Amino acid sequence: MKAAKRAQGVDVIDLGVGDPDLPTPVHIVESLVKAVRDPATHHYPDYTGMLSYREAVAAWYRERFSVELDPKTEILALIGSKEGIAHVPEAFVNPGDYVLVPDPGYPVYKTATLFAEGKVHEMPLAEENGFLPDFEAIPDAICSRAKLMFLNYPNNPTGAVADLAFFSEAVEFAREHDIVIVHDNAYSEIAYDGYRPPSFLQADGAMEVGMEMHSLSKTYNMTGWRIGMACGGADLIAGLGRVKTNIDSGAFDAIQEAAITALTSPQDCVAASCDVYRERRDVLVRGLEELGFSVTAPKATFYVWMEVGDSMAFAAKMLDEAGIVVTPGVGFGRHGDGYVRFAITRSVGRIEEAIERMRGIAL
Repeated sequence: MKAAKRAQGVDVIDLGVGDPDLPTPVHIVESLVKAVRDPATHHYPDYTGMLSYREAVAAWYRERFSVELDPKTEILALIGSKEGIAHVPEAFVNPGDYVLVPDPGYPVYKTATLFAEGKVHEMPLAEENGFLPDFEAIPDAICSRAKLMFLNYPNNPTGAVADLAFFSEAVEFAREHDIVIVHDNAYSEIAYDGYRPPSFLQADGAMEVGMEMHSLSKTYNMTGWRIGMACGGADLIAGLGRVKTNIDSGAFDAIQEAAITALTSPQDCVAASCDVYRERRDVLVRGLEELGFSVTAPKATFYVWMEVGDSMAFAAKMLDEAGIVVTPGVGFGRHGDGYVRFAITRSVGRIEEAIERMRGIAL
């Protein structure tokens, strides 16, 4: 539908894509250029990642979350966190095993489960529960056959956040039912108003039952670079590593060198990006409220999640009558129906123009 509108010459404002429009900081780009010119980076990389990269990740986790990680056994380089998420079920799920998946949620949690011939059990994320799953609502028959649980806070698509008390509850649930938790923490650094999202690995016992997928994509505007990390218990990291060594040849060393620069340099660039997103968030939320919608300004992520009724009908009307792309919530799972997701990955000017276009149609 978007392509058809553009083919008609419509100036489409795309507030649907979760891809930062801000450039990768210059010092990171320059680090890559230098590394690319070194022929030593042109060979097959180490499957697990350069030790220097894993050491930089360990130092970053220590500084940011006060979490101690062994760079040799508890960190694995990823070709973006999506790759790690997609391969985890292959490591731990046998045909017929259940995977507990948040709904609405990042679609790869479900598709990766299906690729591994596992069964998906949806954990509804309801607004009245702060978009957190209710572990007690999961049937015992499912728990006894579940091998894996995906969690994601700060959350895509809802923008919801979780505290350490919730992660501790998740750890106890995983211990009781012998389930591996995979926490997708890609948005931890995109936060506002003084809020600092925690790491799942900060919860007592988390390293024994799970791992955390992290990424430089959103933090440093490096979505196209494809570099991330899996961090967690040594046995679990080794399990994922055994899958990866049979599928890929590791992340390009030059990109790992640039990632080291990103993680070890002053983090002013991250704060600057958050300032830009915060202004955009405020402009969008204020505009939607003026239009009569009830909206909660997110503490983190660059998404605004809004209740609209029929999500597909609302999204189609927005595109057809206003030339605006928003993502229908049903695309993230059946429990996302009734909502749409706005991505604040466009300039303030474009967001303001989108609000003006919305004023001109009956919503």
